[in-house]
Amino acid sequence: MSWALLLGCVWVVVATVIALMPQRFHWRGAAVLIALGIPLLGLITWEAGPLVGLIALVASMSVLRWPVLRAGQWLAGRVRRNGAALRED
Repeated sequence: MSWALLLGCVWVVVATVIALMPQRFHWRGAAVLIALGIPLLGLITWEAGPLVGLIALVASMSVLRWPVLRAGQWLAGRVRRNGAALRED
């Protein structure tokens, strides 16, 4: 097992510990996990290949489902606003 995959496993364990903490720590923990997870995902993809990188992406999205949902809602709102602005012109 490469050290990038090992770090990915440690990331999952840290995510589990953050999930077990009181709720007031969840969003701060999610921000830290995202900040650490993005470069780690790139490293995993670089070392293990795109298929393993895609699996790691799906696994991390399942762990961080609420930030992903909120980001999707924010993006959908921006697309709706920009689409309405284009129709008014």
